[in-house]
This record gives sequence, C-alpha cells and structure tokens, in this order.
Amino acid sequence: QVQLVESGGGSVQSGESLRLSCKASGIILYDMGWYRQAPGKQRELVASIAKDGSTNYSDSVKGRFIITRVNAKNVLLQMNDLKSEDTGVYYCNTSRLGLDYWGQGTQVTVSA
Repeated sequence: QVQLVESGGGSVQSGESLRLSCKASGIILYDMGWYRQAPGKQRELVASIAKDGSTNYSDSVKGRFIITRVNAKNVLLQMNDLKSEDTGVYYCNTSRLGLDYWGQGTQVTVSA
C-alpha cells in the first residue's frame, strides 16, 4: 500500500524558516513535487525534483525554497524567508504507472 506522510509544518513569523519532510512507504520517490493550497485558492506546484535530481521551482518561491532528496523514500522542502503568502497546506505528490498519490498535507502558517 502506498502512503505519503508530510510533516514539519507549523506557525512561524515572517522571515523565519521551516523544513518539511515527505516520507513514502510502498513506493520510491522518483519524481515528486511539493504543492500548496492556500485558503480559497487552487493547489499549486511550488517545487519538484526529478529522478535525475534536477529541480524546478515556482517563481514565487525561487531563491527561498530548496527541495532535496534524502533517500529514495524521503524528500525535504527547506523553506527560508517565509512570507505570509506562503501560508497554506503543503502536500507531497508522486505518480507511478499512471496513478497519482498524495499525502494528507501539513499546515504552514506565516504571520506578518
């Protein structure tokens, strides 16, 4: 059974940092992405890492967030210089053989 579990969210002040973790069971995180969903908004991709280690970031987080693969089943999202607009529920996502897998999400709240 495939399961993705996010952790590391919390409430911080603007300018502070958080590190999110996505741990997988039942699947290897070849290509995976971190998404966030702010209240009243659609879920958006903020960072992704491919099997070859290449990374991509949305313009809104480029230079502040860093995605890294610890091992085949653990991917981190280091979030620095957090802003109030980074507030939302963060989800990790991967797919395999045409099926999409999501974690339950972890809440990040940044107050000004």
